[in-house]
Amino acid sequence: MNPLLFPVKEMSLFSKWLSTSTVQGLFRELRLAVPWGHIAAKAWGSPDGWPVLCLHGWADNANSFDRLIPLLPENYYYVAPDFPGHGMSSHRPPGIAYYIPEYVSDVRRIAEGLNWNRFSILGHSLGGNVGGMFCSVFPEMVDKLIVLDGFGYFPSDSNTPEDRLKIAINGLLKLEKEQGSPRVYTPDAALKRLLQGNKSITDESGKILLQRGTSEAHGGLVFTRDLRINLLAPTKLTIDQFLECQKNITAEVLLILAKDGPWKDGKWSPDQPPYSLLLEGYRKISKQFLLAKVEGSHHVHLNEPERVAGLIGDFLKADVVSKL
Repeated sequence: MNPLLFPVKEMSLFSKWLSTSTVQGLFRELRLAVPWGHIAAKAWGSPDGWPVLCLHGWADNANSFDRLIPLLPENYYYVAPDFPGHGMSSHRPPGIAYYIPEYVSDVRRIAEGLNWNRFSILGHSLGGNVGGMFCSVFPEMVDKLIVLDGFGYFPSDSNTPEDRLKIAINGLLKLEKEQGSPRVYTPDAALKRLLQGNKSITDESGKILLQRGTSEAHGGLVFTRDLRINLLAPTKLTIDQFLECQKNITAEVLLILAKDGPWKDGKWSPDQPPYSLLLEGYRKISKQFLLAKVEGSHHVHLNEPERVAGLIGDFLKADVVSKL
């Protein structure tokens, strides 16, 4: 299955307003067929280069990498998909929600559609968690895993399994009953709404995400993301289960944590369980493991990409990385 190629469409009046900063680097639009529609993606570089799959975070889209990829080594083929229900990708069928196992399946479909047998993964937040689980399930397919402001796994919280399942089922049914037509925003109001829900992005970064995360309707903008992405997953693995999954990873691993990201909160600290256990697990099982901390927020790769570009570029290019 070959991806369909689409030229970058001419920017509308709204997009011109939103694009206050020039995004460097030429890219192509891809569209991969899936049973429920398509997965949209952006691609930079030559398809002959080593493939790097760039997975965005929750509620973001492929534009999350617009400012970073032009700073990375040129002899790679970077493909950044919109996860289903995000950006320009199709929503999942009615009655189906968005959980980690489905996203892992999406990555497998993307690799199949691109005819990739082995590649690197660069994932931010949710994308890093999906990448980590993909490396556990399909270790032979990934040579390097780079996680931006995450640990590659997100262990269960304190909810009991039956409570979590109940909340997830009731939440989906409630949303289906209440969901109506999407709200229409002016560009200013859309940006304000995005920034209210995400304190880690700048105005400029918000405008970049809005270019792909909204569409025009009734003289304004509507968000294209599926509200079902907000729903609680019915099941979630425990730290012990994740540590077992982690043992399957054969890829070299780079974790980059933002000093002003969520990990400065005590319950998510890398210095105490469960995340300290994940770090120790990487040190034990990964042939090459690096942990780096940089100044910036959860979206440092979009706000100040130069702070992480060198780390990522060196890791991609290195055949041998000293183990910490």
